[in-house]
Amino acid sequence: MQYLLMIYQNEVEYAKIDEATSQKILAEYQTFTQDIIQSGNFKAGDRLQPTTTATTVRVREGKTLTTDGPFAETREQLGGYYLVEAKDLNAAIEIAARIPSARIGSIEVRPIWVYEK
Repeated sequence: MQYLLMIYQNEVEYAKIDEATSQKILAEYQTFTQDIIQSGNFKAGDRLQPTTTATTVRVREGKTLTTDGPFAETREQLGGYYLVEAKDLNAAIEIAARIPSARIGSIEVRPIWVYEK
């Protein structure tokens, strides 16, 4: 089964991290990513640009409305994701717990609806 592991953390707090700590976290992410690629769990994953680059789209009464920024004010913002293959929810949770940002933010684990073609 596929799961989307959404990485949330506070962008303002993350921006305060010194360069050495930032490089250490980046190295941890590279190691984690290589581990899940080698284990066969990795399907996709990327880091997202900051929420200041986001555009939210809504359609109301046939009109497309856009708003700069994320759709909601929250303490933590979606910063990236991994799409993984795992045998069940417990296995997906084990993978999510290894994501470096789980220590400073949160990881939402959500099963994917796979559409038949």
